[in-house]
Amino acid sequence: MAPRWSSRPCPGSRPMARRARSRIATKRIYEPASRADGTRVLVMRLWPRGIRKSAVDLWLRDLGAELGNLRLWNAGRLSWPELRRRYLAGLRHPPASEALAQLRSLARRRRVTLLCSCADPARCHRTILAGVLARTSSRS
Repeated sequence: MAPRWSSRPCPGSRPMARRARSRIATKRIYEPASRADGTRVLVMRLWPRGIRKSAVDLWLRDLGAELGNLRLWNAGRLSWPELRRRYLAGLRHPPASEALAQLRSLARRRRVTLLCSCADPARCHRTILAGVLARTSSRS
């Protein structure tokens, strides 16, 4: 069964940076799909519960936050700035750097929506990743 598409953009999508605005958005995986999403890319290490494979166009698990860091963050033993620092450092190492290059290439050609299960976009790695992509696309 094909997903239903809404003609309106989803209120949860978060465009980033001026030049990349039409190319990169973030959204919670549990929000309904929209035609405006473009290519839906899941950036989590583990597949989210209750989500069908057809709801995602591409799964780049290596761009998800490391599970150990997420466990420390959820337990309150890791601050948000430290989690952010560790996440950005992790993006420099393969295979995350290879997945990031693949995502950059995709974002140059079409609109991309980064998906994750985090409820708070201000404290989610997908927002950090969108910022990284927006900065690199504004330089090119």
